[in-house]
Amino acid sequence: MGTVGWIILAIIAVAAVWAVMIYNGLVALRNRYKNAFSQIDVQLKRRYDLIPNLVEAVKGYMAHERGTLEAVIKARGSAVSAAQAAAAAPGDPAAMRGLAQAEGALGGALGRLLAVFENYPDLKANQNILQVQEELASTENKVAFARQGYNDAVMAYNTRRESFPDNVVAGLTGFNEAMLLEATESVEERKAPTVKF
Repeated sequence: MGTVGWIILAIIAVAAVWAVMIYNGLVALRNRYKNAFSQIDVQLKRRYDLIPNLVEAVKGYMAHERGTLEAVIKARGSAVSAAQAAAAAPGDPAAMRGLAQAEGALGGALGRLLAVFENYPDLKANQNILQVQEELASTENKVAFARQGYNDAVMAYNTRRESFPDNVVAGLTGFNEAMLLEATESVEERKAPTVKF
């Protein structure tokens, strides 16, 4: 083999190593955002477990607010289903949109429930209800933090996937765009309900 042959072989070897390094980097970033989503999933499951406790605790006090309680339970069920679909395919655009919409509906239903508390002075003093509310608030903060971590990981992955020359390798090896987990509710729905105890 002559000098030209060795040069061609060296170029092919360098190109192969380069492609493998890009591929491995994309795999690492994809795994990072999937792991970040699993952190969201853990906190969502905790929140979903707390909601029935809250509904059960207030049920006796709010007998004629049945519609509000049923809306919370229904929204929770939809959110659980959407979270399971999203956990099966983190980053999938349809799954992320479905989760964001279900979470928006659940947040709205919980906000209406908490706003109704204002009409029930006994609820404001009930230690069990106050404890569940505190746990829910803490979990909401953890969900927000985990969502930010997920969105940061997705942004890093998508940026790398779309940047040249990584986009060539990504296109050839099936690295699809991952979707951010964004809020879907309107500006009015995003405002926290005012609940005074």
